[in-house]
Amino acid sequence: MKSVALLFLVVISGVGGLGQKLKPKKRSSGEEINFRTKAKDVCTMSVSGDEEMKLRIECKNQGKSYWCEFTGKPSVCRPFRKNPKIYWNQIAVELRKLSHACESTQELKATMCQKAPTDAVMKQITAGMELEDLANQDKSVQKTSGSTKGVGKSSVKKIGKPPVLPLIKPNQHRQGSMNETEAMKLAREHCWESLHDFCSYIIGIFRG
Repeated sequence: MKSVALLFLVVISGVGGLGQKLKPKKRSSGEEINFRTKAKDVCTMSVSGDEEMKLRIECKNQGKSYWCEFTGKPSVCRPFRKNPKIYWNQIAVELRKLSHACESTQELKATMCQKAPTDAVMKQITAGMELEDLANQDKSVQKTSGSTKGVGKSSVKKIGKPPVLPLIKPNQHRQGSMNETEAMKLAREHCWESLHDFCSYIIGIFRG
């Protein structure tokens, strides 16, 4: 009887060990997924955490580099608990459709968890750019402001002195007024009333 009992225990332990080996392996935190955005940004996606997980994305392209972080509880989604690897691959597929992995969306949701609670949605909590890129932006702003100042200087025209008008002497003014009076008298004497002004003008021309 003892030998039968021992044999039974050995069989049970062997079946239990086989069952443990057949369990699917879950994606461990800290693993990375590489992908490219629609704008050809080369990005790396890394996951950390257990119940509340953090997703960090870092991208580079043509001298620029940026990053952002998302957080959420995808474990409340039943399909995620069964196969988290597929979940993160679906997130990567959604990111490939974007031109900018951080600015184009504030939320990430896998197709397999569309009907899951809102806690399963990965929401962006922070984002930024590398310091070198910020320094390059400052230099470009300074160059732009300098060129703008140059344009402003070149467009300013110097204003010349106003023309000097000739002074009219008092005698000339008096003489002109006298000529006008005499011309009007002659016009009244020799012209019709309706032509007084015209005759006065003509007489004034001839009299100088």
